[in-house]
Amino acid sequence: MSAVALESSVLVLNKSYMAVHIVNAKRAFCLLVKRLAEVISVQEQQYLSYDFESWKDLSALKDGFPGDEDEVVKTISFEIRVPRIIRLVRYDKYPKHNVRFNRRNVFARDGNRCQYCGKRFSTSELSLDHVLPRSLGGRSTWENLVCSCTQCNARKGGRIPAAAGMRLVRKPSRPRRNPAFRVSIGSKKYHSWKHFLSNAYWDVELT
Repeated sequence: MSAVALESSVLVLNKSYMAVHIVNAKRAFCLLVKRLAEVISVQEQQYLSYDFESWKDLSALKDGFPGDEDEVVKTISFEIRVPRIIRLVRYDKYPKHNVRFNRRNVFARDGNRCQYCGKRFSTSELSLDHVLPRSLGGRSTWENLVCSCTQCNARKGGRIPAAAGMRLVRKPSRPRRNPAFRVSIGSKKYHSWKHFLSNAYWDVELT
């Protein structure tokens, strides 16, 4: 469980409680141990803050975390809950308003759905396809890359969709807001993030 829990997503706030990043739990714990961040817990519309030691003590209380969505990291001497939100105690910069062009965000934009057959697949069953093939001058851009399943990718080959008798489910475009946030915010596990994510901050840069 610990290895899986360490890969859980943690929302990072700046000093002014504005969302600036998403990191995994392993990175979050490093920031907490170095006293560069504190845990923020949302309880009954109140924001409670904890340093690493007080969060560890709270984690020892079985009734301190109602619900079944909590994850635990176990060490030789203690167990500690994975925080959902941390706040950087000295970082006061504002979030960047751009969406990183990377594989993860293309998958998130397309919702892990093949843009030719429309079926949803796991990430391992999908690849990225150039709508206009690179052999014909196609570039790797938001507007020319889509998710494609193995079968559709093989069917299309090095042709444009029309030449292969295929159509796109949706024309690819550059997202205005960070698509990865839409994936996470829909999970019950990260419901506490909603307190800090308004439309103005949905395009926070991921790291």
